[in-house]
Amino acid sequence: MKIILQKDVKNVGKVGDVVSVATGYARNFLFPRKLAVLAAEKSVKAWEHLKKVSEQKKKKALAERRATLDKLAGVTLTFKLVTGEHDKVFGSVTTTDISRELEVKGFSIDRRDIQSEAIRVLGQHKVTVSYGEGLSAELTIVVEKA
Repeated sequence: MKIILQKDVKNVGKVGDVVSVATGYARNFLFPRKLAVLAAEKSVKAWEHLKKVSEQKKKKALAERRATLDKLAGVTLTFKLVTGEHDKVFGSVTTTDISRELEVKGFSIDRRDIQSEAIRVLGQHKVTVSYGEGLSAELTIVVEKA
């Protein structure tokens, strides 16, 4: 029986694969768990259409991310932290703080996309914003005395 996988199935295939399996396996395991659908001509065309639409959305999102990262490259953020004796910093600059500051500047960057440890030292620091797929930009974080 020919089926189209809707989810990855171990030892069978990946999402979107048209595979041939035993009739009982398809009826008793794959169909009830909504892991696959029958590969009728109509469902194959529908799946191909959904695949094309998905690819177009991915391309559009990728272009938007590239544009955002191009604007983001070279941005400098300044944080003023309270310091004690010998310039010991109280608190730190975290990815959440960086994300909030970027939002103020007009960028919508999730904190999980910012690659940095908490910054606990005065001075200039480099932080990378990474969207995966080889897309990344570098920011400069300046930590000063308040």
